[in-house]
Amino acid sequence: MTDLDVAALRDAYDTQLRPEIPDPVPAGVTVERDGPLVRILGLDHRGFLTYRTLDGLDGAELDALIARQVEIFRRRGEGVEWKLNAHDEPADLADRLRAAGFVPEDRETVLVGPVAPLAAAVPVLPEGVRLREVTTREDLERIAAMEEEVWRSDRSHLVTGLAKEIAADPQSITVVVAEADGAVVSAAWIRYVRNTGFAGLWGGSTLPRWRRRGIYRALVAYRARLAGQRGKTLLQVDASEDSRPVLQRLGFVAVTTTTPYVYTP
Repeated sequence: MTDLDVAALRDAYDTQLRPEIPDPVPAGVTVERDGPLVRILGLDHRGFLTYRTLDGLDGAELDALIARQVEIFRRRGEGVEWKLNAHDEPADLADRLRAAGFVPEDRETVLVGPVAPLAAAVPVLPEGVRLREVTTREDLERIAAMEEEVWRSDRSHLVTGLAKEIAADPQSITVVVAEADGAVVSAAWIRYVRNTGFAGLWGGSTLPRWRRRGIYRALVAYRARLAGQRGKTLLQVDASEDSRPVLQRLGFVAVTTTTPYVYTP
């Protein structure tokens, strides 16, 4: 694609998807505004700080805004993520976050792809593997168990978080598992962003012995078809370095990178 195409997709991402506010807001979650910043509290993993732009905030005023977030989450005893995109301003924002006690985690690439060609793909699943949409807590617990095997860390927050989203509005999210012999070998979900042309792809973890066999691609195509059925035209992914090249080969375009800056009290 041309640079103009990338710029147009980045603009669509900025104007339609930012700030990233859950809609509907799950039970127990609070959304607050602090100047240009949106503060989300009570999530099941950690709090979240998001914005479209910081409206030119800089210097001491920006440092004060950052310090307020640290103090709020310190008092709550709750960790929080400040989602920093590479094209965000001011240019020294990352340095200011680090100075306030935020620690960067792994950088991801923000990818945007067109729904129609992705939905038209027909990947072949390995023999004995099937895709199934799930909503029950039992199935969500099976997903968390699979992810814990992949990541060797506690993933129980997924169960509570996804269950709350499904309860708040089952039409806003679809969770899909890939199963073999009754066991979950991969799982992913799609969020349909209201009043935009976008849907977001999330998850995608796959057990090591089932990788490079077309399951991830099949989950992308399946969810693209779901997005198309709901009138969405673009898909967005925050991609790890493992999934980025796969998605780019499928037709996704990199529009920026994003790094979670995390404060832990």
